[in-house]
Amino acid sequence: MNQFELNTTNSDETSQFAERLASFLQPGDVIALEGDLGAGKTTFTKGLARGLEIKKTVNSPTFTIIKEYSGKFPLYHMDVYRVADAYEDLGFDEYFEGDGVTVVEWAHLIEEQLPSELLTIYLYHKDQDKRKIVLQPKGQRYEHLCKEIFA
Repeated sequence: MNQFELNTTNSDETSQFAERLASFLQPGDVIALEGDLGAGKTTFTKGLARGLEIKKTVNSPTFTIIKEYSGKFPLYHMDVYRVADAYEDLGFDEYFEGDGVTVVEWAHLIEEQLPSELLTIYLYHKDQDKRKIVLQPKGQRYEHLCKEIFA
């Protein structure tokens, strides 16, 4: 599996990269976001939302699990950190197969429910503001998407 990496020096660069990524996304795409607390998962999602022409303020759905936003096409923003049982059927597949883009924070917690093809993005702290962003595509669609972004 190919891996694509970049470094950002501040949250604006992280958000701008996500906004650029959004221009390559299409309905049905699934992005799994991984990273420690404060690594920039919500900042990244805000950038995606801007790229999808979403005007509403995006914030972490920690206590609601799923937030939906309307824009160019829907954005389904999930935070599954508090999901008690990874095998509990919460209808995630309806979103994964839906008409929007799905972003799942802490996706490894529901790994068994994720689609077989998706884009996993890891955000790592390098220091206070710097981040290392690693994209791991699973499937031809996401492999192609990453090659386009990094061309």
